[in-house]
Amino acid sequence: MNRLLILLVALLLPLCLTAEEPKLDPAALQHSVAQLRNAIGRWEVQTEFLNEDGSVAKAVDGSYEFEWVVPDRVVRGRNEIPEMKQASGILFYINEAAAIIEMAAVGRDGKLWVMTGPLGSEERLSQVYATADGGMGQLRFTRFNIEDDRFESRMEYTDDGGKSWKPGNHQVFKRAANVASSKPRDPDLD
Repeated sequence: MNRLLILLVALLLPLCLTAEEPKLDPAALQHSVAQLRNAIGRWEVQTEFLNEDGSVAKAVDGSYEFEWVVPDRVVRGRNEIPEMKQASGILFYINEAAAIIEMAAVGRDGKLWVMTGPLGSEERLSQVYATADGGMGQLRFTRFNIEDDRFESRMEYTDDGGKSWKPGNHQVFKRAANVASSKPRDPDLD
C-alpha cells in the first residue's frame, strides 16, 4: 500500500507543479509598469467625500508621494491629509505570477486595505469587509482622465455584493511643481 501511494505521488507531483499559471499579456504588463512609473514623485491631491446622491459632503487637500523600491515592480508611498490628521503607508506593486497589480495601504487604525486588479486595468477592488450593520461591503477604485501630470480617482462602495455601487470619494491628483523627486524616473535610462 505504501509503495502504491509513493508511486502515485511521484506520478502526480509533476502534474501539480506544472499546473497552468495565468497567461501573461505583455501589453497589460507594460500598461501596469507605466502606471507604476507614472506614480513616482509627489502629488498634491484634493479629495471630495461624496454623499450617496453624489453631491460633495466635504473637500480636503492632501498629498501622496511615491518612490521606487524595486524598479518597474514595487513602489512605496505615503499619503497625508493634515486637516483630518490622517496618514498612511502604501505599497503599489505588480505580481506577474498572478497577473495582477495591487495597492496595499495601512493607516493609524492599523487596518490593512488591499486593492487588487488585473494587469492592464485602471480598476481595483478591495477585500470584502464587514459593515457596521453586520453586512458585507467592498470598495472599488477607478483611475481615469489620466495625463502625465494629472489624473482622477473615484472610490465607490457596495453593500449588496456588487449589484449596485454608491459614490465614496473623488480625487484629483496633480503632480507637485518644483519638487526634485516629482518627475518619474525611467529605469531604462539609468
